[in-house]
Formats: sequence, structure tokens, C-alpha cells
Amino acid sequence: MIALFWDIDGTLLTTGKAGVPAWETAVREIVQRDFELESFRVAGLTDYQIAVRTFEMLGVDADESTIRRMVRRYEELLPSELPKKTGYVMPNVREILDRLRGEPDVHSYLLTGNTPGGARAKLTHYDLFRYFEGGAFAEDAGDRASIAARALDLARQNAPVGDDRLFVIGDTPHDVDCANAIGARTIAVATGGYSRAELLSHRPWRVFDVLPAADEFERLIREPSAAQPEIRPA
Repeated sequence: MIALFWDIDGTLLTTGKAGVPAWETAVREIVQRDFELESFRVAGLTDYQIAVRTFEMLGVDADESTIRRMVRRYEELLPSELPKKTGYVMPNVREILDRLRGEPDVHSYLLTGNTPGGARAKLTHYDLFRYFEGGAFAEDAGDRASIAARALDLARQNAPVGDDRLFVIGDTPHDVDCANAIGARTIAVATGGYSRAELLSHRPWRVFDVLPAADEFERLIREPSAAQPEIRPA
């Protein structure tokens, strides 16, 4: 069996920054302070890590309860913000998911720094939620390696998966770290917050400017594990 672990933001889709007003409103409501989310680089961070960093930058001594209230409020606000922005599904994503959905030996899961509520809101809005057999999400401010371990446990509970049949698809160096933590191969794509050169410096298994066409993507995940890493054009 082949297990694919998909990141969301910058990999599957972009919300057109719909999360920014939801986040900034949540901050104002919880700690009565104004904050600009774009004041630091959030790509690849989990929602809980972003909350911790937000409060640090504001000089707010936030306990775990406050952090969780902040994240929950963001989850509540996000669905109403998504229709206000012009987001889209990334190139070739829907075609890949449609093609692989009919393959009995391929299973797609989420491996994301989003919370469960945030992930569901985004994927439902863009009609992608139905393609995934569950996943692992941010549950606290822990690192993404812990999320990756939970994603792998889920995949192995659902079907026997070979160690050489694991792939993480993502757009940041954090996704490469996730893959390394569980012995997976990274298919990196420069459609999010990191350039191709930045991704290359972390030595993912493959790097693309955009994900390849569905037939090429399927060929890629089925090629022998002994195949040597190489850089392929989009």
C-alpha cells in the first residue's frame, strides 16, 4: 500500500489569506490587542505555534487556556471569512486526487499544522475534504514531527503500508522535516511560502515548481524506492 500525507496551505490550496482577518479578529477578542499576522513568516508553522508566537510578539503572558481559546475562536471565525477572499485549489491537485481516489492501493491522508476545525473549514469550502481518509492535525504547540508520527500511526491502522511507500507532499522545509521524522520521501512544491531554491537546500526527494500532471504524479509515487533523487521541472 502507498500512503500519501498531504499538507494543506500552499500545497493543496490557498485561501487568499482568508485566515488573516479571522486570526487578527480572534486576537482582538481574546486579549484586546491589535496584531498584524503578516508581521512574521507563518508558512509551515502550526496554528498553535503561530498563537504562541503571536502572544510573544505582543508581550502577552498567555497560558495554555488562553492559547486554546484563541485558536478555537479562530476556528469559529474562519468559515465566514473564506468566501470573502479569492482562493483556489493549486494546479493539478484536484486531478491528482481524482485519479488516485480510484486506486485501491493508494491512501491519502492529511498531515497539517492546521487544527481539525481549520482544516475542515478550508477543505470543505474548496470541496477537497471528501478525498481524504482522515489525518493528523495540530493539537498543541508541539513540533510537526509529533503530527507526522500520529499520521503514520493512522495510516498503519487503516492498511499495511511499506516503509518505502510513504510520501509527504508539502511546500515548506517543515514538511521535509516531517517526512524525515517518519522515514518518508518528500515531494516538495514551490507553490507556497518558500522558493524552489529554499526547498532544494533541505534536500527533499523531489522538487517541483507546481505539482506534475496526474499521470506523472502517479508514476512518481510508484517508481522503485531505489530510484536516485533528482530534480524535475514542473
